[in-house]
Amino acid sequence: MGIKATQKAGEGVAYLARRVARPRKKTLSQTTYFWPAIFLAPALIGFCAFTLYPAVASFVLSFTNWNLNTAPKWAGLSNYERLLNDATAIKVFWNTVYFTVVTVPVLLVIPLLLAIALNQNLRGLRFFRVAYFLPVISSMVAMSMVWQWMYNADFGLINWFLSLLGIQGPKWITNENWAMPAVMITSVWKNIGFNMMLFLAGLQGISTSYYEAAELDGANSVQKLWYITLPSLRPTTLFVTVITIINSFQVFDQVMVMTGGGPNRASSVLVHYIYQNGFQFYKMGYASALGWALTLLVLVLTLIQFRLNKSQGD
Repeated sequence: MGIKATQKAGEGVAYLARRVARPRKKTLSQTTYFWPAIFLAPALIGFCAFTLYPAVASFVLSFTNWNLNTAPKWAGLSNYERLLNDATAIKVFWNTVYFTVVTVPVLLVIPLLLAIALNQNLRGLRFFRVAYFLPVISSMVAMSMVWQWMYNADFGLINWFLSLLGIQGPKWITNENWAMPAVMITSVWKNIGFNMMLFLAGLQGISTSYYEAAELDGANSVQKLWYITLPSLRPTTLFVTVITIINSFQVFDQVMVMTGGGPNRASSVLVHYIYQNGFQFYKMGYASALGWALTLLVLVLTLIQFRLNKSQGD
């Protein structure tokens, strides 16, 4: 009995040793989530550090008075109340609305027409697609400096060309009436190619069978555009409209480089005013309140766009 018990005990110890030495298999949940978490970690850390945290911090700062020299002091809603009574903020708001109302329709119609013209099976059109898209990949700061030179009243290229036609060119960026139109022209030139490519992608997604059926029914080009092309492009048009409105409310680079918001704030816009309050006047609390007011405004406009598109679709 003693020998058998000893053998059984030895077998039990050997079995436990094998169990301990044998590597444990990872569970399905471990293998499913471990590597995705590893690869997502850098992006999530960057998002939290450079997007989420600054957004939350700016929201908190919008309820404080902070000039970078002293600690933030709680101010409640005073920054938002000041915003509603700030004559300069109201002026730059209407400047931004003016910029948006003019540039958005232009950046919808012209890119759409260009996309329709370039959506043909003709030789040489690829060159024009590239040419129209080149401004998109160019630096806005660099291009603004080029346009600033072109707008120069004394030796600028635009006024020189107008003089050949016998037209006295205006003082574009130093005149209150022409500073904002000059910024608008530059912005339209910069963004036409991007919207054109979006419309072109939408056009190439429309089945040719629709047009073939319309031709059999005797539809002309205008009817095919109105009853086939435009309805089929509704999702693309919504997307282009939303991003164009958002970009127009965030315009900054060309204003900063070309006019500095002048003369007499004739070309100053909301983002430029936010920049001035935050980094020139060091009023971080008020700048944060302006930033969140702009965010809310853009969000409301975006929701209205989606609601209108949904009602039209129904």
